[in-house]
Amino acid sequence: MTFPSEATVVINGVTLSNAEAMTLRVAVGSFVMQMAMEGLGDDETGKAICEGYKVCCQTISQKMHN
Repeated sequence: MTFPSEATVVINGVTLSNAEAMTLRVAVGSFVMQMAMEGLGDDETGKAICEGYKVCCQTISQKMHN
C-alpha cells in the first residue's frame, strides 16, 4: 500500500521524516477535535484561547494538505 507524500515540515532547520510529518498532521487534527469537544473552560479567556488555537490549526492543516 502506498500512502500519499506528507508535507515537508522543517523544525529548527531539521526536516521531519514522512512518518514524523504524518504524526504531526494527525496530532493537529486530534488537538482540534479535543478543543471542539472539551474546550478550555467556559470563561471568556478559555474560549478566546481555544478559538485562536482552532484558527491556527486550520491554517496549519491547510498548509500541510497543499
